[in-house]
Amino acid sequence: MIGTIVNCVAVIAGSLAGILFSRKVSKELSGVICSAAGIVTLVIGMQLAFKAQNIIYLALSLIIGGILGSWWDIDGKILAFGRFLERRFGGKGKPVADGDSGADGDSHASNAEGGSSRFAYAFLNASVLFCVGAMAIVGSFKAGTEGDYTLLYTKSVLDGFMSIVFAAAMGIGTIFSALSLLVYQGLLTLASGYVKPYVSEQMIAELTGIGGAFIVMIGINLLDLKKLKTANYLPAMIVTVLFVLADPFFARFMALFV
Repeated sequence: MIGTIVNCVAVIAGSLAGILFSRKVSKELSGVICSAAGIVTLVIGMQLAFKAQNIIYLALSLIIGGILGSWWDIDGKILAFGRFLERRFGGKGKPVADGDSGADGDSHASNAEGGSSRFAYAFLNASVLFCVGAMAIVGSFKAGTEGDYTLLYTKSVLDGFMSIVFAAAMGIGTIFSALSLLVYQGLLTLASGYVKPYVSEQMIAELTGIGGAFIVMIGINLLDLKKLKTANYLPAMIVTVLFVLADPFFARFMALFV
């Protein structure tokens, strides 16, 4: 767990640095920071998305996962939890006015959730950003089964820098993404001995690809290009796992027609 704890501390420290920095810049410069964060997020997301080996699995997973997530309203539930954290730890906060993206470009929060605060929006997007990707999965497995924390320490440095940018762009809610990180990577680390035998290179590649697609969605929201409820697509990760596990059966089935 030490690797995950270090990762959480890095996110908290980076978020605090980003918040302190954002208080010293003008609204115009805050908008520049948000745009830069969106572009960087898009680049990272595309790099990860291209690691997917089967574009059909990626497409079907996003479609099926998006339908399931919309049905269950995962985005709304996570934002509600973010608002609970805000009331408990962050005060009332300032809602984003309808149609006003402000310096942080988060009109998604108001349009999609009727005036949700920046706090909840920052919590949701930062949680997705820091939890998806191969480094979180492989790093947790290595920590849990081999006691090797190198990958998680490397991820901690990267997440620390990204949390500076995200907190400067979206606010204090970024800090609380450390809770999501602690639960997600912590559970992966503790369960690694049981789960690792079932995780192939193909599965890691496909999960990295779907995670990259989520990060692209975050970048699109930050740039205010389209309002996407990113969290509603999270079931796509489970659908991807099922596709990969069923891949040998698909191959045998197709062989019957060759």
